[in-house]
Amino acid sequence: MTRWRPTGALSRCLAVGVLGLGLAVGFGDAVLVVLTAPFLLLAALGIVHRPSTRPHVDAQVDHLSMHEGQGTRSRLLISDLDGVEQVTRMATPASFVATHPAHGRIGRLVTDNSSLPVLEISPRRWGRRILGHEDVALTSRWAGYRWGPVALVGNQLQVLPVRAPYASRAEAPQPLGLVGAHRSRRVGSGSEFSGIRPFQAGDRLRRINWRVSLRSRNLHVVTARAEEDAGVLLVVDALADHGRSGGLEGAESSLDVTVRACAALAEHHVRRGDRVSLRVIGPRRVSSVAFGTGERHLRSLLGQLSMVGPGEPRTFGRERPFFGVTGGTVVIVLSPMLSDAVATATATLVQRGLPVVVIDTLPTGMALEVAEGTDPVVAGLAWRMRVLERDQVLARLASLGCPVVAWRGAGTVDDVMRRLARRAQLPQVRAR
Repeated sequence: MTRWRPTGALSRCLAVGVLGLGLAVGFGDAVLVVLTAPFLLLAALGIVHRPSTRPHVDAQVDHLSMHEGQGTRSRLLISDLDGVEQVTRMATPASFVATHPAHGRIGRLVTDNSSLPVLEISPRRWGRRILGHEDVALTSRWAGYRWGPVALVGNQLQVLPVRAPYASRAEAPQPLGLVGAHRSRRVGSGSEFSGIRPFQAGDRLRRINWRVSLRSRNLHVVTARAEEDAGVLLVVDALADHGRSGGLEGAESSLDVTVRACAALAEHHVRRGDRVSLRVIGPRRVSSVAFGTGERHLRSLLGQLSMVGPGEPRTFGRERPFFGVTGGTVVIVLSPMLSDAVATATATLVQRGLPVVVIDTLPTGMALEVAEGTDPVVAGLAWRMRVLERDQVLARLASLGCPVVAWRGAGTVDDVMRRLARRAQLPQVRAR
């Protein structure tokens, strides 16, 4: 049970004071009384100011959800500070969580709740981050008594992937929505110029081109292409994490590149008004996100991405990960392409006639991690063979008409989307 207990300083003051006073009486030396009197005075002040309260200590974080790299504060909540002079807290370090001060130990003289020591924290990687356990101790006036240390359980933070600056001017290859920013192949009431034709019954008068009409002596109107939204399916490969993550400012693993790139693409397409869906191939704790738009939908996408972690799924079929994909949907697969199952599913989508883009998220210059007891030469040879097999898989996907590009931030898929849009406008021969 937590209670106010004498500190070591109070015990030492009492011991030195009593011993000095006893020697002074035994030897009849008044100098010993003068030397030990300050210790007795400090001990008496500590005993007189002994607190009689039973404070309750708790910790609270200002923000439980944030993006990696952002900062927040962990504050103490103490029910009764009567008789408390100093508060000391010591937090244990947590993975991918930076603190200020860096060692996690801070103490301060307090008068009220506003003067309690505050610990600044900043998560450095996306995911579910649990702050380290910490011990909090309260000290009474004149350092006579101490309450605790009280052990506090660390709070859990939901760290969303950082939204890297990303912009793209490319249009969707086959937009089939209602209202959006992509040019449609059909004529409509958009703002993109399509052509000039003779006036027909039902045409709007504001569409009349008077210059051409006066020159040809017949009314002509300007036609425009409709503007529609597009469906975008983001497929995340979370079967494994290749490389070692160093946090936000350190080296990136394959899963770091995948999740951050997916977050950037999701935000970009949601801002443009497209319908975005998410499918994670990996552990079952991450659920799929259906097609949707708006800020709330973007928050849901980022929340599911923060729960991504490497792990083998229980069942993985060829059609199940992409169930519900209809024509006109752009499929963007973010994967290091080191799994045969992901490659097979991607090829199946391409053969169904959907516009598919593969973004290669394998980090360049990744250091090979060798398990203990494994020959580095054998491990390096096996990795080179695996990379050669991966290159063959990428070449086969490219031969099927599926472009493969490496993630490089803004403009990664611009050229690919333009080529897919031109391909969609070409006449196609379909077998019946």
